[in-house]
Amino acid sequence: MLKKDRADFVLKRLQTLYPAPPIPLDHKDAFTLLISVLLSAQCTDARVNTVTPALFALADNPFDMARVPVEKIQAIIRPCGLSPQKAKAISGLSKILIEKYKGEVPADMAQLEELPGVGHKTASVVMSQAFGEPAFPVDTHIHRLAQRWGLSSGKNVVQTERDLKRLFPRDSWNDLHLQIIYYGREYCSARGCDGTICDICRTVYPERKHAKKTKKA
Repeated sequence: MLKKDRADFVLKRLQTLYPAPPIPLDHKDAFTLLISVLLSAQCTDARVNTVTPALFALADNPFDMARVPVEKIQAIIRPCGLSPQKAKAISGLSKILIEKYKGEVPADMAQLEELPGVGHKTASVVMSQAFGEPAFPVDTHIHRLAQRWGLSSGKNVVQTERDLKRLFPRDSWNDLHLQIIYYGREYCSARGCDGTICDICRTVYPERKHAKKTKKA
């Protein structure tokens, strides 16, 4: 099966399984999504969703968040890990949003990436899920699955993102990155499949006999 054929099969299979993939992080607007995605770094979405209600009850907009002491933010978000850095970033970006953008989250990738604690992947998620702009956020799980499915041989998430954007139609990106995440969690997790077990792995590589070793992002 050629790479393009593998990509076509993956897209059709995931669209069948997850025709309308929900956004996994609970939020009400671009600001609360931005904070939730920032908190999800090295933390599960489920854990973030248990922490953010208390945080957003205290402050769900940049103006209120900027007035909350960093120590108080840190105490609330501690279960998400890396709380000192994340609390400082949340406070800092809230102040910048007020000073530079009148309290609004900018719908611009470069401007998002300039905010404290906001990298390319976080900015991509916000552009995709808050503003509906085509983006393909790639985390380590998507990076691993792209290798298992022969869609990328990228050594890092940047190269993998570039490969996936070339393979799939632009109008599929926003749903597809979520569909891959949901499929990975359900069928092709790090422990649940080694490249020879799940439906997609077995279909795109029917002759594969040994576990697929993937490169870390």
